[in-house]
Amino acid sequence: MLPLDVIRALPKTDLHVHLDGSLREATLIELARERGVKLPSETVEGLNKLVFRPHYASLAEYLHGFALTGAVMKDAEALERIAYELAWDNIDEGVRYIEVRFAPQLHTHKDLSFREVLRAVDRGLRRAQDEHRLSPAVAEQGEPAFHYGIIVCAMRFFTRGFSDWFARIVDTFQEAPPEQVFGLASLELARASVRARDEEGLPIVGFDLAGREDGYPASDHQEAYDFVHRSFMHKTVHAGEAYGPESIFQAITDLHADRIGHGYHLFSPELCGPGVADPDEYVRRLARYIADRRITIEVCITSNLQTNPTIKTVKNHVLGRMLAENLSATLCTDNRLVSHTTVSRELQLAIEAFDMDLKQLRNTIVYGFKRSFFPGPYNERRRFVRQVIDHYDRVIDRWKSGHTEAAAR
Repeated sequence: MLPLDVIRALPKTDLHVHLDGSLREATLIELARERGVKLPSETVEGLNKLVFRPHYASLAEYLHGFALTGAVMKDAEALERIAYELAWDNIDEGVRYIEVRFAPQLHTHKDLSFREVLRAVDRGLRRAQDEHRLSPAVAEQGEPAFHYGIIVCAMRFFTRGFSDWFARIVDTFQEAPPEQVFGLASLELARASVRARDEEGLPIVGFDLAGREDGYPASDHQEAYDFVHRSFMHKTVHAGEAYGPESIFQAITDLHADRIGHGYHLFSPELCGPGVADPDEYVRRLARYIADRRITIEVCITSNLQTNPTIKTVKNHVLGRMLAENLSATLCTDNRLVSHTTVSRELQLAIEAFDMDLKQLRNTIVYGFKRSFFPGPYNERRRFVRQVIDHYDRVIDRWKSGHTEAAAR
């Protein structure tokens, strides 16, 4: 069994981490005090007791804490600081590539534009990246440098009250049915994201769809995804988190998804709708389809345990079956604050629950790098992945050597 210090030393990725769910508690308290935002408690212990709890009754309850974090993310200074701290929290535990996802439109208002939100987050991430590249570990010892990308999230559902951006969308298309309004909002977001990438060189590497699945199908957002697909932008979709296999299939076929966020209910035939004649066969074919196309699943164990009380223990998590069927799956945090987790902890949970051997662990970690939406040219990406794999092997070889020597004594 790999000790935690070795897991932390391994180069890792986090391809599914939400900016607004990954603040430091102390930073949230400080920013709230400075900006006049009232919190249920002004202590770390109080917040964790009242808001960021170990377990929740549902995904909806889990999401309540985001109202507090979002309230302090309304200016460029706060956004830059939160992004900077998130990058270093990852660097400090051996993570060498992250894709930070968030919905910039939630943070806009008359004094903060869509581009300004993105620039602020990019500044924070880039500052941490530049600092790490100058560190002795990278500059002198040849360890892999830290890299990042930004994923913009569209929303399956929203109301005017979400932000000024959403209020404008609702007012502009007030005669349209709700599902059409949701789709038009995503299309406008897609166009704005591609322009920001192409005109300013911002590292927007992917487009995502988040929010409640049940009743808000991915098909409402097909036009937006068609647009980013034609614009050579990578695509991921929250699917199979709180709904069934059909949601995952729709994300892949209608939205051209390269990766699936969560995908927990991939093997849940009981959640198939009445239009599926043979749910068991449907699930088998879907799993094979995903395996054949090497569509990577962004697995978030702790988050799933928190929002789905029926799972109960890590051993019951569907990752075990994903490993058995050799699916491309990578472990992610989802929300470092709301789920009180790290990438190292997620790996440790998986190793212990599923008796992962070194080959499975290596594959899981390498999938994260190979299936990332890395922002640089392909040759640069290949060199980075090669450097990561070489460093990974050195860490494991050192551990094996020390482990053998200790056993001999």
